[in-house]
Amino acid sequence: MKTEKVEIKVQLSDGARLPVYGSDQAAGADICACLGIGNTMTIEPHKWAMVPTGLKIALPKGFEAQIRPRSGLAAKAGITVLNTPGTVDSDYRGEVKVILINHSDVPFIINDGDRIAQMVIAKHETASFSVVQTLDETQRGEGGFGSTGIKS
Repeated sequence: MKTEKVEIKVQLSDGARLPVYGSDQAAGADICACLGIGNTMTIEPHKWAMVPTGLKIALPKGFEAQIRPRSGLAAKAGITVLNTPGTVDSDYRGEVKVILINHSDVPFIINDGDRIAQMVIAKHETASFSVVQTLDETQRGEGGFGSTGIKS
């Protein structure tokens, strides 16, 4: 099955890199830190920082870009995207920045060009909201967190 490609227009600042898919079936394209040649950035333990990517994108109407963690950074270094997934709306034209948090006990150094997150392009729907007096009944009802799991 061939998937349709969506054209994303990208504006790069000096030193920025285009997002790159790691394989032909990857859902997320790796995005890199854009800190300036030879520059680094440190995120101290249990702190977070906004990391520049040097990317500005134009998404088609009805699409969003989701900024997600890279599993390798999370598993190996305790680094993840704080507002996972971060959402880039189709009408936003500013620089895409990634809020990374360091859950480890040691400083994390980011080098210019390091892969820091992945970007997933997704279609979305826009809803209309209407106020009603009652909602239809379901088997779950008002059961909240964990209510659909196995009972012990």
